[in-house]
Amino acid sequence: MAVINSYEVVIVFSLKRGEDAVAETVKKFTDLIEKHATMESVDEWGKRKLAYPINKETDAYYVLYTFKSDAVFPAELDRITKITDGVLRSMIIKKEA
Repeated sequence: MAVINSYEVVIVFSLKRGEDAVAETVKKFTDLIEKHATMESVDEWGKRKLAYPINKETDAYYVLYTFKSDAVFPAELDRITKITDGVLRSMIIKKEA
């Protein structure tokens, strides 16, 4: 039986492709997490200034996802965020029980 853990992932989306593309990508990740895990919340922080430029961009769109899943899914989610166009940065954290 798989052990279920709580996770948080913050994904920083590029605004270069426009707001429609950002909304589409946010929905893509929401659907992906809901398919493979139990979604607890999606907190859209919105457009914020970056602490330092990333790929010559100074603003980005932040989203915090909170979910529960087995230990395999976060590694797959990390892989997908790294190969998705429009994702500047992401960080997955395992929450303490």
